Amino acid sequence: MMIGYARVSTDDQNLDLQIQALDRLGCDKVFTDRGISGSATSRPGLDRALSRLKPGDKLVVWRLDRLGRSLAHLVRLLESLGQRNVRFQSITEHIDTSSSGGRLVFHMMAALAEFERALISERTLAGMAAARANGKRLGRRPLLSSAQVQQARQLLEEAWEARDVAAHLGVHPRTLSRMLAKEAVAHPSNADRDV
Repeated sequence: MMIGYARVSTDDQNLDLQIQALDRLGCDKVFTDRGISGSATSRPGLDRALSRLKPGDKLVVWRLDRLGRSLAHLVRLLESLGQRNVRFQSITEHIDTSSSGGRLVFHMMAALAEFERALISERTLAGMAAARANGKRLGRRPLLSSAQVQQARQLLEEAWEARDVAAHLGVHPRTLSRMLAKEAVAHPSNADRDV
């Protein structure tokens, strides 16, 4: 069975050109999305089309950008189809994974997507290294400031229960315990009492 999928980004755009091309190719059923961006990974029409596909079926689109905007998303989707033994065809780009040439194009797309992910990872790591070199702190901000940790330590010394101190500071008792332990490692002279 051939399942077609058509999409337009805005409600005032027309699906006719895509639907006519899918009908001419012989699609048994065409699912559509209107007014939904290609960057959205979940779309009602696409979700219905994907759920209808069975091994041996083929998903057909008029153009690749109707299926998704990012190369990484397209490759993941096509890999998922391949694992389900579902073929794929894009009319405009002449990609058909049931042919050796179509599979070659798909593998080239997959390699490009992997390359893109590697570049993003390298840029992220370089940015983090530069931030560290400039003395910037990375990661989430601590839930308690140094002053609050000191206050917690004082309250514990005044015989407050750890759960009451945590509630007073608006954190979970495990968070309080973790923050006290971290502060004790950083400033051993302040650590007189454990939670």
